[in-house]
Amino acid sequence: MAGLRRRLVKRRIRIRRTRGRRLRRALVVLLALLANLVGAAVVAYHLTKIPEPHPETAMQSTVFVDDHGDYLGRRGPVDRQEIPLSQVPRYVQEAVIAAENRSFRSDTGISPRAIARAAWATVSGGDRQGGSTITQQYVKNALLSPEQTLSRKAREALISIKLDRTRSKDEILQGYLNTVYFGRGAAGIQSAARNYFGVDAKDLTVSQGAALASVINIPSYYEKAGSDPKVTAKLVDRWKWVLDAMAHSGAITSAQRAGARFPAFRFYPPGDTDGQRQYLIDAAASEAADRLGITEDQLARGGYTVRTTFDLTAQDATAELAADGTEKKTGEKTGEKTAEEKAADAKAGGKKRAEVKTSGDVRVHTAVVALVPGDGAVRVLYGGADYASQPFNDARDGAVEAGTALQPFSGMKLLAPLTDLTRTAAPTPLRLASAYATAAAHGVYATPYTVAKITRAGRTLYEAHPRTRTAMTRADAGMVAKLLYGRLDAAPATRTGAAGLRTLWQTTYDEHLTLTVALFAEHPAKGKKAALPAPLPYKAGSRSLSVSEGVWSKIVGTAEGHDPAAEPNPGLPTGQTKPILATR
Repeated sequence: MAGLRRRLVKRRIRIRRTRGRRLRRALVVLLALLANLVGAAVVAYHLTKIPEPHPETAMQSTVFVDDHGDYLGRRGPVDRQEIPLSQVPRYVQEAVIAAENRSFRSDTGISPRAIARAAWATVSGGDRQGGSTITQQYVKNALLSPEQTLSRKAREALISIKLDRTRSKDEILQGYLNTVYFGRGAAGIQSAARNYFGVDAKDLTVSQGAALASVINIPSYYEKAGSDPKVTAKLVDRWKWVLDAMAHSGAITSAQRAGARFPAFRFYPPGDTDGQRQYLIDAAASEAADRLGITEDQLARGGYTVRTTFDLTAQDATAELAADGTEKKTGEKTGEKTAEEKAADAKAGGKKRAEVKTSGDVRVHTAVVALVPGDGAVRVLYGGADYASQPFNDARDGAVEAGTALQPFSGMKLLAPLTDLTRTAAPTPLRLASAYATAAAHGVYATPYTVAKITRAGRTLYEAHPRTRTAMTRADAGMVAKLLYGRLDAAPATRTGAAGLRTLWQTTYDEHLTLTVALFAEHPAKGKKAALPAPLPYKAGSRSLSVSEGVWSKIVGTAEGHDPAAEPNPGLPTGQTKPILATR
């Protein structure tokens, strides 16, 4: 026992004597390891290059709006449009920062704690972890793949640090806001603003901006807000949390916080969009691509905003009045017409359509064109009731038998592009409307157009100007007016024409607007049997009159206090003005 005690004492003495040396050695090893790690990190940092954005994140859609800026629709593979940060209100920027990364303005681009938490979850097989900075989210979503590996996470951190050191916070925030997914198919703040609230990002309110910022957390869940009560209630709680943070940081005032109300969301999922608007987008997309000298596919992917000449209020009203219908006829109609039907038939040309024998289904096609005389801007282009079932546009491309609709131009010396008008048996409704618009403009022909302006990222790339030329003499134009007006001081002028009982035309014009309605009928195709022409049903006259008068009153400035003469249009002949909408 004594010997064992002596050996233990000696060992303790030896350990005490060598402790300092061993600690120094351990410290040297630790410092060397740290130096190697730092050196490796420095080398990795310098070797790391900031990659270009993924092709899919660089893709954008092209948005179409009407003459008043109301959303018409879009074309493109991704519902995204890039906008400069200057078009995002400051309070919307601050809402996103409050929701996603409150230290964004001062951090180095990474959150070490979040990285460590995510790394541990990856190694241990735990649940996926979030909490990345805005810079990291931008790098992950736009520059790297979404795979969850340690090597990708390390690369994300290095790129985020380098991005933070080489680019301004505003540049990073702009990239993030233009690429982050908001649900409802919308990538980026501009598309999100339209999909959730029907406005541009620059027009978002404080409450709307805070709501969109709140959605980013779980977009696939929160996108149902507004239609799912449970989802809406959860989003309201998060929205309040974001607003409280904004008020605490000074991003909004206490009065703004107190006055905030949860905004109304657009219904989701949206309804069918293949009805009327696709006809308008087809026409405008073709023209816009031609004006820019690119293909329609390039246009769709280019992130343009195409401002059209259409008026959605008038177009929607036209669709309600003129929706194509199917009428079943099983023999001659019997019974007396009402006084209203007799008056309508007399006003529409006096055709005895009640005596026409038809059998089977008859589909009545209605085409409507409204344009500005002397300017050419197309306000209404109704070419069918449903694009999904009939993508062919009857108003722009349909050849409709003219009959007596061209009689007012007979014997006139017409110049290009109306030279062969009277020899055209079946013009398109758009061409016939253009001819009458020429008469309304005292012989000045204006090429019809549907695109008023094209912009991208705030820059104007194209702006339309009326393309006019003399196509008939002023005297001949006055003769057409005399034939239609009956007397020169009457307004508006109306001309009803027909090709037997097969087609019915009605054109109304004054110096502000030309409106043409064309009706024709067919027996729809069945199986291998092609569609065949059919006589118009007996109500065609009253239907034509109803559409014409209804659309005319919707477009022309009949609203109280509106004065068409107060809005001069330099593209029109002297004394003419743009038509003013009664609903605006």
